[in-house]
Formats: sequence, structure tokens, C-alpha cells
Amino acid sequence: MRYTFLLYSNPADFADMTPEDWAKEKEVYGAYIGALHEAGIFVDTDWLHPAETATTISTKDGETRVQDGPFAETRETLGGYFCIDVPDLDAALAWAKKCPAAQHGKIEIRASAMDSV
Repeated sequence: MRYTFLLYSNPADFADMTPEDWAKEKEVYGAYIGALHEAGIFVDTDWLHPAETATTISTKDGETRVQDGPFAETRETLGGYFCIDVPDLDAALAWAKKCPAAQHGKIEIRASAMDSV
């Protein structure tokens, strides 16, 4: 079953990071990605630009509205995701606990609904 980890964090927590700090962060995530590959459960991942660079689109009553920025103003924003393929939620939880994002933010875990509709 596929599970997606939605990685949320407060961008202010990263405001003072140096290029060296970012390099270390990339190494930590690289090791995690390597472990997912080695376990044969890696499906996909992406690291997103900051929420203030987002564009939000909505359509209501036939009228489309395009808005600069994220849909909601929050302290924690979606910064990226991992998609893995594991047998069950317990396995997904075990891998989410190992994700570096768990150390400085929150991880929302959702099962894929593609096969259930």
C-alpha cells in the first residue's frame, strides 16, 4: 500500500541556516532516501520552494480565481513529501519516525486512495 508523508515545518526555524547547515541537512535526507531505496519501498519525493512562492487557484460558480501565495496563512507549511510502498500503516509509521523532518516539524501520513475508489 502506498503512503505519503506530508512534511510540515515552520520556515522561521530555518531562517538562520548557513550554506554549510543546508549541506548537512541534504546529507541527512540523502541518507534517509538511500535507506528507503535499500528497503525497496521508495516511490517518490520532492522538496518544495517556500509557501510564499506558491500560487493558489480556485473555481467557484464558474469563476476562476488565481491568488499569489498559499491557501492558508499558517506558521507551519508544507515543505515536501515522501511516497513509499509498504504493507501497512505500522510500517509507514516506523519509516515516518526515521524521517529527518520528524526532528523539526510534523509529518502527516496518508494512505493512497487510488485503489479504494
